[in-house]
Amino acid sequence: MPTSDLPVASTSALPADLAALGPSPLIASDDAATYDTLLAGMCAVVRPADMIERAWTRDVVDLVWETLRLRRLKAALMTSCADQGMQKLLDGINVPGDTCSLARRWAARDLAAVGEVDAVLNAAGLGLDHVMAKTLAVRIAEIERIDRMIASAEARRAAALREIARHRAQFAARLRGAAAAHVEAAA
Repeated sequence: MPTSDLPVASTSALPADLAALGPSPLIASDDAATYDTLLAGMCAVVRPADMIERAWTRDVVDLVWETLRLRRLKAALMTSCADQGMQKLLDGINVPGDTCSLARRWAARDLAAVGEVDAVLNAAGLGLDHVMAKTLAVRIAEIERIDRMIASAEARRAAALREIARHRAQFAARLRGAAAAHVEAAA
């Protein structure tokens, strides 16, 4: 199916002054209401004073959202590839038979396969953490790439926060100067 045919979560209803920033950066698995809550909460705490601050606030919210999404997708990758980790683990402890089929049936929650795998793992003193460790080893390149993407989003968020702080500090200094000038003029 072409990407354009994928169902996409409805875009967030932005306040009118944020509408110029475009639709929320949501994908099909995102929850628009949760994004809206995050955006509203950040705006309530920060109380952006002008369009520049609203744009930066939106940037920060989008970067927080991106980080949360990437973490969620990383966990989903691990879960969806657990059969591969299971197969590697079963091969590593020399389980006879078709370990690929057994691992796939286990991942599909076939009760017979789950029972068989549980018995094999218990006998070997292993558990689900061992399966997930093998899954991590199988998918380490993708996990590292996701972690780099998370680090990049966090670095961009930190840069935006520094810009907001610098902007507000300059504004506060201008306001102090203007107030001092008015006090001196009135004296």
